[in-house]
Amino acid sequence: MSTAMNFSNKSFAPRPPDKGAFPLDHFGECSAFKERFMECLRRSGYESAACRQSAMAYLECRMDRRVGPGAGAAGTPLRGREGKQLMANEPLEKLGFKDLINEKSEEKPEKS
Repeated sequence: MSTAMNFSNKSFAPRPPDKGAFPLDHFGECSAFKERFMECLRRSGYESAACRQSAMAYLECRMDRRVGPGAGAAGTPLRGREGKQLMANEPLEKLGFKDLINEKSEEKPEKS
């Protein structure tokens, strides 16, 4: 009986998820981007390097979308997630897309 009392005295302190963990896209806000990425993977024989543009677009979508009030089932808010993004904003350079960003800026002609 003494062990049962020891366990009941311990309190559980929740901690935030590790970096890289983010809410699921329950409402499919970015599902079109995900499908394009998955289709690219299938076409390329699951070679992820060939689908970096699609991956970048998907991550941008997730960073742009917010989980707001009324986002839960039957219009109930998801507790603790009001105003949080599907993915935290990170510079794309930090996510490994620096070369793709440089390509985009080189493609845009400068206005004179």
